[in-house]
Amino acid sequence: MKYFAVLPLMLGVSVFAQTTPATAPSATKPSPAAAAASANSAAVPDGKVVMTVGDQKITAKEFDQMIEALPQQYRAQAKGPMKRQMAEQIARMKMLASEARKRGLDKEATTQAKIRFQEDNLLAAATYEDMVQKTKVDDAAVQSYYNEHKNDYENVTARHILIKFKGSPVPQREGKPELTEEQALAKAQEIKKQLAGGSDFAAIAKAESDDTGSGVNGGELGTFSHGQMVPEFETAAFKLPVGQVSDPIKTQFGYHLIRVDKRETKSLDQVRTEIGDKMKPEVAKKAVEDLRKTAQITLDESFFGPDPSATPAQQGTVGQVVPPAGANGKPQAR
Repeated sequence: MKYFAVLPLMLGVSVFAQTTPATAPSATKPSPAAAAASANSAAVPDGKVVMTVGDQKITAKEFDQMIEALPQQYRAQAKGPMKRQMAEQIARMKMLASEARKRGLDKEATTQAKIRFQEDNLLAAATYEDMVQKTKVDDAAVQSYYNEHKNDYENVTARHILIKFKGSPVPQREGKPELTEEQALAKAQEIKKQLAGGSDFAAIAKAESDDTGSGVNGGELGTFSHGQMVPEFETAAFKLPVGQVSDPIKTQFGYHLIRVDKRETKSLDQVRTEIGDKMKPEVAKKAVEDLRKTAQITLDESFFGPDPSATPAQQGTVGQVVPPAGANGKPQAR
C-alpha cells in the first residue's frame, strides 16, 4: 500500500503527496478519462456533492477550494491529470483525521498546540498575501527601480559563428578535423577577414559553424537578455555596435564571431506593471516590519538569550519575531 505524507507547511499551506516519486509534469499524459473529467468539471454545479468520506460530504466548490490552497506549481496537475489521485489523497487525509477524533487524539494538549500553531501560520500567510495583493507601489519608486535596473530590460538579437576546439563540450561535426585552440583561433580570424571583405554571414555560419543548431539558420540565436548567455559572450554581445562583427570571443564552447542585428531597451511603460509586481513583496515586508515595531512583543532573555541586533541599552526590552514562512554549442547556460 502507498501511504501519503503531509509535507511541511509552505507559506502556511499543506501539500499532500505520495511518498513514491511523482511523474514530471511535462511527462504526464492524462488518460482519456482524466481529460474528459477535467473538461467536464467546469459544468459541475458548485453545490454538487462529488466526494463522501464517511459522513462527510464534499461539494465541487469545496474540492476546488482545497486545490486552490495548494502551492501554485501543483494546481494544474491537481485540476487535470492528477485530479482523481488528489481526491484519493484528500479522502485518506480526512479518513485519518476522523479516526484521530475517534481516538481522542484531537483532545491531546500536544495536538491542540500544533493545531493552534498551524492555524496562526495559515492566518499569518493569508495576511501577508493580502498585503502583497493590495499594496500599491508609487510611481516614483517604480521609476527609481527602472533607472537602477535598466540593463535588465535590454535585449539584443544576434547571430554567431562558432569554431570549437579540443576539449569543447560541443559535439564534433562529422567530416571535420578536431582543432587545437590555436588552430581554432586562426580559423576564426580568417573567417573574420572574409566577413570584413563582404562575405555573407549566414552562408558562412551554415557551412562552418560548429553550433549546428543555429548554423542551419545562418547563426541566428534569436533575442536574449542579460543573464541568458555565458559571461564572456554576454559582455561582448551587449557592447558590440549593431551590424558589426566581433573579434573572436573565447568561451568554453570555442571561439565565437558575433554580430548583433538589433538592440533595444524596453520602455518604462512596457515594464511598469512587471516592476510593480516585483516590488510588491518588498513593500509588504516593510509593512510587516512596521507592524512589528508597534506590536506589544516581549521575549524572556533568560530563556531565549539577548537580541543580537539590539544595542546594549535596548537588550532586555525588545525581542524579535519570525515572519511568516513563506551542449549543442549555443553559449547559453551557466
